[in-house]
Amino acid sequence: MKLDRNFVSIYYDHVDEFPDLDINLDKTILLIIDFQNEFCKLDMGEAKEFKDAGLWDSWKPYFDRMHNVALPNTKKILDYFRENNLIVSYGLIACQRSDGIDRSPVQKSEGWNNMLMPVNSYAAEVISPLEPIKDEIVVYKTTDSVTTGTNYLHLLDNMDIETVVVCGMVTDQCVASTVRGLADAGYQVITVHDACVAASQELHEAELKIMNVIYTYVLSTEDTLDLLSKAK
Repeated sequence: MKLDRNFVSIYYDHVDEFPDLDINLDKTILLIIDFQNEFCKLDMGEAKEFKDAGLWDSWKPYFDRMHNVALPNTKKILDYFRENNLIVSYGLIACQRSDGIDRSPVQKSEGWNNMLMPVNSYAAEVISPLEPIKDEIVVYKTTDSVTTGTNYLHLLDNMDIETVVVCGMVTDQCVASTVRGLADAGYQVITVHDACVAASQELHEAELKIMNVIYTYVLSTEDTLDLLSKAK
């Protein structure tokens, strides 16, 4: 199969055709990472902090890409999985204790990663209209990686999953660490590039280019849906 050359690194400059993905829909799962109120809402959480700090002009493009590109495309992927009775899962940042002492050191550190979001808080909820419904799997992590911070890999093994389709934020942090963990555990991974978002487009594209082929295939929403449709 051909891949978007915008996401192909120097390691694969000499390769034109890449091996096709062998997809069994019964063994395929969607993983949505961290599209939560704290990170996505424009009147609270991180957006409000940026506005209060006078940084909104710098961060508005990130939120624009989130709401105009990544979220709508994630909804398209989610709708496809639901309409075809495929398995859906979520990996979300949330601590079990209200004081947050169960968080990993990286989530207790000052700066970008410092966040306190108890499991039952409004901040930790998935943003509308991506909220999980009955029988969709939700795991909570206190690390960047879904694979490190939860029993997610154990669940995949129980369900005999082979392929994981990944959408989410932030591309160069929680998405990237999760994709690497999935690949290292032996899973076939598709990362939907226009259903993910990073603080800057430069970081987004750089991380996807690094991961492509080695850990995942980086595909558009359209190409992902086409590939899944042909796997029926």
